[in-house]
Amino acid sequence: MEYAKTRAIAEELGAYAERLEGAWSVEIGPSGPILAMMRPSKRHAGTVHRIREQLNQQVPVTHPGCVCATGPEIEHPALGRMRFPDAVVMPFDLLDEEGMAVDATQVLAVVEIVSPSNPTNDYIEKLADYPAMGIAHYLIVDPRTGTIEVHSDPCKGRYARKDSYIYGDSVPFGPWTVETSAFRRYGKAGN
Repeated sequence: MEYAKTRAIAEELGAYAERLEGAWSVEIGPSGPILAMMRPSKRHAGTVHRIREQLNQQVPVTHPGCVCATGPEIEHPALGRMRFPDAVVMPFDLLDEEGMAVDATQVLAVVEIVSPSNPTNDYIEKLADYPAMGIAHYLIVDPRTGTIEVHSDPCKGRYARKDSYIYGDSVPFGPWTVETSAFRRYGKAGN
């Protein structure tokens, strides 16, 4: 199916989702549009916030005019993919454009916090889509296990490099560093 038709279906699903109770997101994966309930926990939101705060202190130095933002969809029509990352590093000007989605070829990095209910989305599907979109850096933070993966060097539709870390590490992420000592795991009191 051509991307324009797939995108139209995704927009219809998005309009339908607005009438549903709860928060929903629509993405376009390899099998087409996906409607998923978003139920991020407080720890999920706290981790996203900590990462955004840290990156927004560093990104203006390494990439003037760029920002780490939450919220925009990213899409690559030629690949037929649209994703909704937890955080995106990109030029700030893209946030002033019309529409809902940002051109994936303009994105420097993406961050995903693994959901307890659907980890394969981040570890398999998005791990295939982001390098195919040409996104240079992908950070996966997993509060279920207290682990972090940094994927980089997209080549032939996949990342050529993967570096693994645990909570408490200083994590190199492209030209930036993410301090993880304040990250908290799901279901672990005080951790």
